Amino acid sequence: MMSKIIIVGGVAGGMSAATRLRRLMEDAEIIVMEKGPYVSFANCGLPYYVSNQISDRDDLLLQTPESLRARFDLDVRVSHEVVAIDPQTKTITVKTPEGEVQETYDKLILSPGATPFVPSMDGLDLAENVYTLRNVPDLDKIMTALSNDPKTATVIGAGFIGLEMAENLKERGLDVTIIEMAPHVLPTLDAEMAKHIEIELERNGVRVITGQSAQSFKDKGKLIQLDDGTELQSDLTIMSVGVRPDTDLAASAGVELGMRGGILVDDKYETSIEDIYAVGDAIIVKHQITGEDAMIALASPANRQGRQVADIIAGQSRSNKGSIGTAIVRVFDKTAASTGLSERAAKEAFEEVEVVHTQTNDHAGYYPGATTVFLKLVFDKSTGRILGTQAVGAKGVDKRIDVLATAIKGGLTVDDLPELELAYAPPFGSAKDPVNMIGYFAQNVLEGLTEQIQWHEVKEFMANGGWILDVRSDSEVAAGKLNYHNQIHIPINDLRDRLDELDKEQEYILLCASGLRSYIGERQLKQAGYKGKNINGGFNTLKMMIPEETV
Repeated sequence: MMSKIIIVGGVAGGMSAATRLRRLMEDAEIIVMEKGPYVSFANCGLPYYVSNQISDRDDLLLQTPESLRARFDLDVRVSHEVVAIDPQTKTITVKTPEGEVQETYDKLILSPGATPFVPSMDGLDLAENVYTLRNVPDLDKIMTALSNDPKTATVIGAGFIGLEMAENLKERGLDVTIIEMAPHVLPTLDAEMAKHIEIELERNGVRVITGQSAQSFKDKGKLIQLDDGTELQSDLTIMSVGVRPDTDLAASAGVELGMRGGILVDDKYETSIEDIYAVGDAIIVKHQITGEDAMIALASPANRQGRQVADIIAGQSRSNKGSIGTAIVRVFDKTAASTGLSERAAKEAFEEVEVVHTQTNDHAGYYPGATTVFLKLVFDKSTGRILGTQAVGAKGVDKRIDVLATAIKGGLTVDDLPELELAYAPPFGSAKDPVNMIGYFAQNVLEGLTEQIQWHEVKEFMANGGWILDVRSDSEVAAGKLNYHNQIHIPINDLRDRLDELDKEQEYILLCASGLRSYIGERQLKQAGYKGKNINGGFNTLKMMIPEETV
């Protein structure tokens, strides 16, 4: 008997499910109901059309109902909104351009996605220049507004989409301000990693306001009032403060919901109602590292989930193993990426969390064009389990995050990272890749070969009478140093011969530019009977994060 499968929602999860189902079930009747006018589009590419980096709008439209019918024999119905589900009769009610109709189903897959979260603010309902960006119709509205030649733009929210919009609006020639309620941009990253992106935004003329939110709109949206009473003039405003799962339809059908209104599914993607499945941004997944419920609205997991639910319906053995939230963003000439848990999130979930930072070249330093990759590794000190990582740089960031995301998914520990044999030739990498190097650093921590102090602990250490041993060169110290009285400068190459200038009863924290030379100095001190810790991240991080403590 032919099976009838209806999929509510297209794009990543829905269309992955539909096309995989057809490859596995040639005789099934597969219908895709999409409430919008486009069933398959590159929503991650939308910001780049704003600046003409993607110049042809049609390039954003990946498939059409006609192309999907021709290749996969799919019945794709755009502008068809499912407004009700009756699980008892296994029917759905669909609002179409011609009126309401009903359809029966054997299996129902919900892929409604998420909608932009827009907080309630005074004057927002009267604003005529405030937009969100989630789909092609949203993009068309923004492009129409841009055709009126606005001069100023404000982006509210400095997450991934907000940063992409800020960059592309600036590239288009607008005077751009970005506002973020959290203490720093990219709140999913830790502060010292996100700071690189904040500096890059400001270097390119984007005004960055953090630790504040928009409170109200005035003059039909032309004026934005912040928490502290500051008013900003804005010809065009993009709301990018996050998304919420679009689960009203599921809730009305009696499907059980969980955190933040997301759809609860089992490891086979089945909801609390038999024969109703769900995938994509609207579902709750298990975070693969903590095992806790999580909402991870990303394209890659949605595509994977769509394929897996099709396998399950077709009788294949598959299960939802969870997600770790790997993400990346380009901001002008810098790239930031992360996977797994941030340091902050890891410390909320685990007892013995340790972090290391490295600053290494993306490829061999002697080959032209080498740039620095700032890499952070978060791990469990008791087991060596990798909990998360973040990277920022001009080049090579994606490669390192992808390797480390694979390591996390594969259950590798920090001891495995030095063992990874990664492609090396001078234009592409180093004989000791940044991933190998951060593995070595983490091993040193696990084995007690180094003790660390983090950038945010330096102030307290010094306030309690601590001493700094600066092992940088004379020229580096002349260019900038920490503004503390209790410090001594001995270049690393001289340290072995000048140890008698130090006090064996005093604990020192060792400082260099990045943390590498200071680690070498720490090893010299300890083996000679002195006490020392390495300032992880070095002067480069301290100058960026506590500039008031430097001169």
